Amino acid sequence: MKEKNIVVGLDVGTTKVCTIVGIQNSSNTQTTISNPCELEIIGIGTHPSHGLKKGSVVNIDKTVRSIQNSLEEARLMAGVDIHSATIGIAGSHIYSFNSSGVVAVKGNEISEDDVERVLEAAKAVVMPSDREIIHVIAQEYKVDNTTGIKNPIGMCGTRLEAHVHIVTGSISLIQNLVKCVEHTGVKVENVTLQPIASSESVLSPEEREMGTLLVDIGGGTTDLALWKDGALVHTQVIPVGGNHFTNDLAVALKVPHAEAERIKINHGSVLPEQVNQSAHITVQGISGTKPREVQLNTVANVLGARAEELFDLIKNIIKEKNLGEDISGGVVLTGGGAMIKGMPEIGEYLLDRPLKIGYPIAFGGMTNIMQNPKFSTVLGLLLEATKGKEVDAEVEEDINQIDIVGKLSGSIKSVFREIF
Repeated sequence: MKEKNIVVGLDVGTTKVCTIVGIQNSSNTQTTISNPCELEIIGIGTHPSHGLKKGSVVNIDKTVRSIQNSLEEARLMAGVDIHSATIGIAGSHIYSFNSSGVVAVKGNEISEDDVERVLEAAKAVVMPSDREIIHVIAQEYKVDNTTGIKNPIGMCGTRLEAHVHIVTGSISLIQNLVKCVEHTGVKVENVTLQPIASSESVLSPEEREMGTLLVDIGGGTTDLALWKDGALVHTQVIPVGGNHFTNDLAVALKVPHAEAERIKINHGSVLPEQVNQSAHITVQGISGTKPREVQLNTVANVLGARAEELFDLIKNIIKEKNLGEDISGGVVLTGGGAMIKGMPEIGEYLLDRPLKIGYPIAFGGMTNIMQNPKFSTVLGLLLEATKGKEVDAEVEEDINQIDIVGKLSGSIKSVFREIF
């Protein structure tokens, strides 16, 4: 197996660490949602995450162990060594803003050098010493008086202007996450903002053109990404996620966190009026105490209150940042937290916009298990990992050399884990 044909997406989340290994089969085209056939998924590993809080590392040793377990599982299933990965980042330390830059064109027509210079000019902003730029994403270019240009290379003009979206993060918190990954012997090739990765795997080109707000509800954070005219307009990370729903249940019902998570997944709903008012479920308190009966209505009231708070926060952000007119395509809800019963209905009502659950668009031999909103980010990271990666054309001859035994045992293990 040629090492440079292997691409890896690594999502180090608050509740789970997920690794997906893929192989690129062609050197001619870049893998995207509209052209995903050049990428084949050959391994996946998921493991509960310990050591993160609200997307940021709080315990290095625990985080390293979680990453190692996920990598090892993916390595066994794929039958290849993992040397580098594209990782996702989120957390309340992320801050994004829009900027612009202008340069004079050197020659008769605009070259790559001119584009690089205008992007450098756009990111020349005053930055606190403890922050670094993660992404500079071009929204549109303006050549002389012509606006709305996506790729100005080769055009004639004397003045080039760029409007960009800049994503920044805390240097120390980014370094902590990179350090944890590199402690496992894996080199970090790229750091990508999680909502950008989720958009890559969930949103179609049409949705990005129309104006769509992606809301990715993870374990510790909810990530927002607004796309309009095919460009990223706004990103933001809210420090509220699925764990907050679970914690609310644990406190209200006086049960351990693991039991609260089970109740949320199996019996949870955010709409009290939709549950059977007389139905009860049996819950287990702290060890040594007797199981007791709890009304489903009580569970729905607790989860509903947290869902209302989350969507109110999103509504306030839309209002504060004047994003209302840009969201003409509606809202797409993804991430593990989106799967709580009633979330699309309550979200559509509170945001007063069309809303749907966003599932990862299938590519590269994805299994039904992976076509779940909780895998949106890591599948997007895998797609991001293919960008700008050189591929060896001989790779197709090498595919048969993958360790089939390791791959099969890994598949069986992951299926059993999903069932039980």
